[in-house]
Amino acid sequence: MLKYIVIIGAIVELAGKYIYIKDTLKGNTKPNKVTWLLWGIAPIIATFAALSAGVRWAVLPIFATGLGCLIVFVVSFLNPKSYWKLEKLDYFCGICSILALILWAITKEPIIAIIFSIASDGFASLPTVIKSWKYPETESGLTYVASLFNSLTSFFALKTLTFSELAFPVYLTIICSLLVISNYKKLFKSKK
Repeated sequence: MLKYIVIIGAIVELAGKYIYIKDTLKGNTKPNKVTWLLWGIAPIIATFAALSAGVRWAVLPIFATGLGCLIVFVVSFLNPKSYWKLEKLDYFCGICSILALILWAITKEPIIAIIFSIASDGFASLPTVIKSWKYPETESGLTYVASLFNSLTSFFALKTLTFSELAFPVYLTIICSLLVISNYKKLFKSKK
């Protein structure tokens, strides 16, 4: 029964990415290409690392996140109006993210892979978290709500509560929460 919750989470995740893709094609959303590429790569690596450590259904939301992000990255090249200018911080975070992936490749240990994929994803996330905070109108907030829902579904499929199972879902929940708050902070302020 719990695996169906995870499947629903993955479907919601991909629906959220569909919204982002549609908004990107219209030119309303301006994805940071460095972030979206690395957001795609890190979860895919974490998926394979978790699978090699014996994790099963709990990894589906992570895989859906990576797949959706890679699709957003590809689509971000289709509309010149969806361009977001990359700055030094973007490149620095991208280099740190890639370095974390290289370090994972050197170790080839599942736990280390998960740690480095989280570090990679975290560095990749920083430019978009900052952009979302400063310019929420360049993002599609519902996408991050869907991603938060998806990351929360991972917890229903956990069996052993090991680092391999918990680490990436906890991280995704934190980063998605930050992005939701960044995109909807005006809404939260107006309620006070």
